[in-house]
Formats: sequence, structure tokens, C-alpha cells
Amino acid sequence: MDTRFYKIIKPIVTVLFTILFHPKIIGKENIPKEGNYILAGNHTRWLDPIMLIAIIPRQVHFLAKDSLFKGITRPFLIGAGAIPVNRKTHDHNALENAIKTLKEEKVIGIFPEGTINRKKETPTLPFKIGAVKMAYETNTKIVPLVITEKYRIIGKSIRIEFLKPMTITSNLEEENKKLRNKIDKKLEDYYERN
Repeated sequence: MDTRFYKIIKPIVTVLFTILFHPKIIGKENIPKEGNYILAGNHTRWLDPIMLIAIIPRQVHFLAKDSLFKGITRPFLIGAGAIPVNRKTHDHNALENAIKTLKEEKVIGIFPEGTINRKKETPTLPFKIGAVKMAYETNTKIVPLVITEKYRIIGKSIRIEFLKPMTITSNLEEENKKLRNKIDKKLEDYYERN
């Protein structure tokens, strides 16, 4: 369900984020204007979901680790319509809640790595299967996204590229590899050129 809190904070987040980080956005035409879809991409910093709130016109319901739903962050995450996930198990409740959200023609945001990638050996960490699973079960397209650069107030700042939407088939393992490979290739190509 879309929330009033999100509607209130979105314009504020959009203005502040744009002024502070002036993100470079590529492929915005690949974001569907209506209907359900899943945003799935690499995870670089805790600011990644905030950037998507600033950029995406509609409310994005993020899957977030359940430990964040405690203390001071809890009301903000609930108000933002986030879905808690227990990363230590195959969280069927989180998957069911995300599927229900998609069936209501909403937007889901997910980082399939499950955590911020702090390793330099590979462009991304192995992807968890949740994104392709929920896409297949709801006949929803995935819009892959690729985040490069760093969040800088001065100079060359964060860059995000939205790729063409993917339709997911029943071979979930293969589709998960395909999603990760698309993102890895874009990351590798970008850093080879820059």
C-alpha cells in the first residue's frame, strides 16, 4: 500500500538529494510509467534507496533487512512502506508481502546481493533468487539498474543507469545469472572506460 508519509517526504528527499549529489541518470525511459515492476541492481551505499526515492516518480516499496525495523529507523521504514526481510533464512513472509504488493500494481525495489558490496574482487556479490522468483510468480518485469561512482557533494558524483526491462521465464537459476551478468557487464564496461 502506498503511504501518506512517503508522499510527504518524497518531494523533500528529491530536492535535497538533487542539490547535494546531483546524480547523473541514464535510461530513465526504461522505467515503466504505470503498472507493477521491480527495480533490481547493485548495492553500493546506504544512500542507494534514498536515490531511488528521489528519482522514481512513484512510491518504491523496498525490501530491507529486518534488523533495521528497530529503534529510531522503524517508524521511517514502516512509513515508507518498506518490507522487512530476515536475511538468515528463506523468508517466505517477505516474498509473500512483495508478491502481494506487485499484485496491487505497485513498485518493488530490491538489491539482490542482499547487502552492500564492500569487496573489490567482483563487480557484484552472488544474487539471491528473490527478485526473479517474485517477478516470475507475478508476471512482472524487472528493470535492472547499475550504480557507479561515489556519493560526492563536489565533483563527479553518483551515476545510475536503468537498463531495458527483463521478462523472467521459469528457469529461475538461469534468469538470476542473466540479471547478475547484465549488471556485472555494465559495471565492468563503465570502469574500463573511466
